Amino acid sequence: MGSIGHLSRGCISFPKPNHRNETVYKHGCNKLDVSDWLKDIPTPDQLKNLGCVEIRFKNSRKDFFRLSPGLEVKIGDIVAVEASPGHDIGIVTLTGDLVWYQMKKKKVNPNSVELKKVYRKTKSTDIEKWVSAIEQEQSTMFKARKLASELNLEMKISDVEYQGDKTKAIFYYTADERVDFRELIKIMAEEFMIRVEMRQIGVRQESSRLGGIGSCGRELCCSTWLTQFKSVSTNSARIQQLSLNPQKLAGQCSKLKCCLNYEFDTYLDAIKDFPDSEKILKTKEGDAKHQKTDIFRGIMWYSYVSNPEYFIPVSVEKVKEIIEKNSKNIIPDQLDELKLKEEEKKIDFENVVGQDDITRFDDAKK
Repeated sequence: MGSIGHLSRGCISFPKPNHRNETVYKHGCNKLDVSDWLKDIPTPDQLKNLGCVEIRFKNSRKDFFRLSPGLEVKIGDIVAVEASPGHDIGIVTLTGDLVWYQMKKKKVNPNSVELKKVYRKTKSTDIEKWVSAIEQEQSTMFKARKLASELNLEMKISDVEYQGDKTKAIFYYTADERVDFRELIKIMAEEFMIRVEMRQIGVRQESSRLGGIGSCGRELCCSTWLTQFKSVSTNSARIQQLSLNPQKLAGQCSKLKCCLNYEFDTYLDAIKDFPDSEKILKTKEGDAKHQKTDIFRGIMWYSYVSNPEYFIPVSVEKVKEIIEKNSKNIIPDQLDELKLKEEEKKIDFENVVGQDDITRFDDAKK
């Protein structure tokens, strides 16, 4: 949002109090954006009077609200909504039929009396106070960290979110153990003249709020589109034949990368046809143990117990055949080594941007 993008509410610039802010909010410029794929489809009769919208606040915080009678809003409108206490300022991210599907997915009852209301579209004074509150969030976070450090509290305040009416702020923190922050709340309430709410989050939620670039070179999945964090185990890496190196498998949150689960089911389906790697292949030349597997090429490497350093590639079909023979007490002479064709693809240097080959001085002839 303007010069402080990490505090964005989904705006490409600060909204102006005295201007129409229709182009402030745009798809694709914020975290966890939503595209209404039902916008060109007529609304069913049972959903026409739903009267609920999805409102976005800071980073990935969203909630559902009920519209006040006679109020019509569209995606991108900045609105004042009910809060506890006072009111908050948010941006409409979803209207129409898709709201009902989202509420069903998140198990929110559209007819619940606990559903808060959308009061009105924002006035110029609302926007002025909202922008002023946003500008104070970063300095408030640094001061809060200093206060927590002075009290010797083992916690890290990673984010601060002011309420739209500037009367309350949510302080997001991470901690390994239980923290008694009652004294901290008293000091911060006096220092910042606001109501203070402390909300503990996990390290993955912290990374999703702060954002960053992953080892793949793209923005973190948790800060762009991932909304649910599923547990990731080392078995996911083991099945995919990945090196169990914590430095390579861990993300910026120091936990196992969420992307380890993306292709896990595909690998499970692929290895269903593979024989049990724990079984020892018996041959007249000696017993052979499994060493590694190439799932994509359907090859399993074995080595004799007498010569464990020499890996022999064997096709999956041959391994199954040997296991079946062993079950019938038939011992083959040796493993049928698969002849692999190692094709080296030489990439010719192409001078397409006016650069010279790095080996141009290696040639003895000038």
